[in-house]
Amino acid sequence: MTSKKPILCLLLAALPLLLSAQSKLVEHSTDVLCLVPSATGVVKALMEKDRQGIWQLGLSTGTTLVLNYGLEAAIKKDRPDGTGHHAFPSTHTAVAFDGASFLMRRYGWQWGVPAYAVSAYVAWGRVHAKRHDWWDVIGGAAIGAGCAFLYTRPLVRNVELTLVPMAYGQEGAGLYAAIRF
Repeated sequence: MTSKKPILCLLLAALPLLLSAQSKLVEHSTDVLCLVPSATGVVKALMEKDRQGIWQLGLSTGTTLVLNYGLEAAIKKDRPDGTGHHAFPSTHTAVAFDGASFLMRRYGWQWGVPAYAVSAYVAWGRVHAKRHDWWDVIGGAAIGAGCAFLYTRPLVRNVELTLVPMAYGQEGAGLYAAIRF
C-alpha cells in the first residue's frame, strides 16, 4: 500500500498557485463579462428596431461612466490589492448593472434576470480578485442601476386602451376600462 502523504503535501503546496491562477482567471473574465449586459441591450434594441432604446441605453451608460469616473477622481480610495487608488466605485460593476437594469426595465424580466446574474458574478469577481471590496461594488451597482432606471422606459408596442362611461339607471355611473397588448 502506497502512502498518500506525499501527494497530499504536493497538493497543499500547489494550492496557493492554483488559487492565484483562479483569481487571475476570475479577474480577466470580469473584464469581458462586465460589457455583456450592455452589448446584449444594444443587440436586442437593434433586433427590435428600437432606436429609442438605443438612445436610452446610451444616455444611461454615458451618465454612469461620468458619475463613476468623477467619484473615482474625487474619492481616491486605495484598492485592496494595492494596485492603485481608483477603487470606489467599481466601474466594472457599474457598467454591468447599468446594462442589466436597462434590459430588465426595457424588455422585461426574461432579459433582465440573466443579465443580473452576469452582473452579480462581475461584482463577486471584482471582490474575489481583490480589486474592490463590497462597498465599492455596491456603490458601482447603485450608480449603474440608478442611471438605467432614470433614463429607461419600458418598451410598449401595439397597446390599445379603451375607456367607456357606464350608466346604471338612476342609481349610479361607472367607467369601464380595458387594455389590450
